[in-house]
Amino acid sequence: MSYFTRSPAPFVRSVAISALLGATMLATPLTATHALAQAAATPASATAAEMKGETVEQRITTLHAELKITPAEEAQWNNVAQAMRENASAMEKLVAANRTTPPQSMTAVQDLQSYQQFAQAHVDGLKNLTSAFSKLYDSMDDAQKKTADQVFQTSGHAPASHS
Repeated sequence: MSYFTRSPAPFVRSVAISALLGATMLATPLTATHALAQAAATPASATAAEMKGETVEQRITTLHAELKITPAEEAQWNNVAQAMRENASAMEKLVAANRTTPPQSMTAVQDLQSYQQFAQAHVDGLKNLTSAFSKLYDSMDDAQKKTADQVFQTSGHAPASHS
């Protein structure tokens, strides 16, 4: 139950959570939305070292190339890119606001409320991204969908074991 364990620096957890949502926008549990968010924010070809300095704009550019977005898909793609930017901005603002309270002055309840704010921003960001990406995905040809599926399936989580 590490979610409820008080660390010496809840801010570190806040930054980690914000990183989940893309340069501030990404995922947690192994669910379909996790794969969507993870793939959108972290292309499969990126290594952990490359991701540290990667910006939302770099992820957008890389994902655009990996998915082979066509001119006919640009309008839907622009909505996906905008969702990624909005999610990153929302998380950056939340991190900045969280920095104003020193961790040692937070109560356990305040720490949980802070975590709840990040979790809610994560959920809101996933809804925003999923809505935009599903429209793009629907417009893709079968080859692009297959590529998208592969990018998302290999983004940051181990395959499920069927034993």
